[in-house]
Amino acid sequence: MKKLAAGNWKMNGTQASLAEVTALLEAHPDPACEMLLCPPATLIAAMAALARGTALMVGAQDCHPKPMGAHTGDISAAMLRDAGATHVIVGHSERRIDHGETSALVKAKAEAVVDAGLTAIVCIGETEAERDSGKTLAVIGTQLDASIPGGATAANLVVAYEPVWAIGTGRTPTLTEIAEVHSFLRGRLRGLIGAEAEGVRILYGGSVKPTNASDIFAVPHVDGALVGGASLKAADFGAIVAALSAA
Repeated sequence: MKKLAAGNWKMNGTQASLAEVTALLEAHPDPACEMLLCPPATLIAAMAALARGTALMVGAQDCHPKPMGAHTGDISAAMLRDAGATHVIVGHSERRIDHGETSALVKAKAEAVVDAGLTAIVCIGETEAERDSGKTLAVIGTQLDASIPGGATAANLVVAYEPVWAIGTGRTPTLTEIAEVHSFLRGRLRGLIGAEAEGVRILYGGSVKPTNASDIFAVPHVDGALVGGASLKAADFGAIVAALSAA
């Protein structure tokens, strides 16, 4: 499989921020890994136009499970595809926590993404309390079982493990802890989708930065990263892309 460096801009970025995309493409025109940025919805079309014909793919951060209808303020997967997106993040912990999204809803969104011909990036992860009480594997196993779409394949599914307590905090699990979770997820995927599991990229997310990227990418079954704050600047995200390309 080709590894994936994905950036989640979250609620950051205006038209002026596209200068960072230009700088990223100038510095890394042909990386050995795949490169994806998921800006806010207001920038998807503009970023997709800028990325056309380059190594950069553009994704979205969420979608509605329905393809159309009376859902004020929501955006469907088909609309995101029309704007130029190729991937959609679903089930990020900030959606699960801030918006009360259940795994059943995440699965419905992931199925909408797949139905629209896009790739779903399904996020799972435990809280600090769940980690401290030894429930990590039970929690993420339950989330994975209930969140991945029917008909999932290596072509339409990416799984992102993001320990909630490591997102934006500067803290990261130990390499041993990351290895334990990613190995567990690979095995769980084998039970859910069979041989297709071998080609599903399992990303690590949670305070990934240029200084720790190489060590994280050396961990077995870490097939890339879902990067938050460090994806906003071309120099930082480019260094992560370079580390993944060399892994």
